[in-house]
Amino acid sequence: MTDDSSNAAVPRQQKVQSAEVGVGILKALAELAPATSLSRLADYVEMPASKVHRYLQALVDSGFAEQDPATNHYRLGRSALQVGLAALSQLDVLKISAPELIALRDDINETCFLAVWGNKGPTVVYVEQSLGAVTLVTQIGSVLPLLHSSTGLVFDAFLSPAETAALRAVESTALTTKQLKVIDRHLEDIRTTGVHQIQGLLMAGVNAVSSPVFAMGDKLVGVVTVVGSASVLTDERQAHAAQKLLETARTISARMGGEMPRR
Repeated sequence: MTDDSSNAAVPRQQKVQSAEVGVGILKALAELAPATSLSRLADYVEMPASKVHRYLQALVDSGFAEQDPATNHYRLGRSALQVGLAALSQLDVLKISAPELIALRDDINETCFLAVWGNKGPTVVYVEQSLGAVTLVTQIGSVLPLLHSSTGLVFDAFLSPAETAALRAVESTALTTKQLKVIDRHLEDIRTTGVHQIQGLLMAGVNAVSSPVFAMGDKLVGVVTVVGSASVLTDERQAHAAQKLLETARTISARMGGEMPRR
C-alpha cells in the first residue's frame, strides 16, 4: 500500500517553494523600483531569466506586477500597491497624519503629503491633492532626493548621520563645497525653526514647505510637506502655509507622544 499522505505532501511542498520564489521576486521588484528589466531582475535574484519570466507572468496576471509596453520593463502592480497601503495603514504616523493633512489641505487648498524614511530615502506614503482645477501630482511611492528637496533636507536635519550617510555621499558628489556649506546652513535653520521653505529646488516653478513629525522619545517618524505652483504659493501664501504646516506637524507629533527637540 502507498502512503497517500506522503504523496500529497509533495505537491504542497512544491507550492510552498513556488510561493517563496514568487515572494522573493516581488520583493526584488520593490527593491529595484521604480522599474527594472527582466535581465537585471534575474541577475538580482540569481535565477535564470526564463524561470523569472514565468513567475513574472503569474504576477502580472494577478495584478501584482505590470509591464511597460514601451520599455518592456517590469514594476509593481496595483495589487502590490494595495497590499503595501494596507500594511502602511497600520503605522500610527499614517493613521494620525491623514485627518490632519486633510484638514490642512481644506484650510490652505494646497497639496499636502506625508513622507517616511524608506530603504531608498524619503518616500511619499500619503497625498492629499489640492482642490483646484490644476494640481501638482505627487505620487504615493515617489522617492525624493535628500539634498534637492524640502522634504529630504528635513530628514537630513533630524536623522542621524549614519542613516543618511550613503544617500548623502551619492548626492553630494554633484555639489560644490560652497553648495554643501549652503545646505549645512539650511539644516541648522531647519533644526532651529522646525520648518523649511524652498522655492524651485526640486522642480522649477514649484515651491514647498516641510516640517518634521516626531514620536515618543523624539524619534523622527516622518515629514509633512505642502507643495504648490510658484504662481499660486507666493511668498505671502508660502509663509502662511509654513505657519499652518508647523502647527499641523506639532499636533501630529503631540498625538504620537513626541515633540520638536529643543535646541
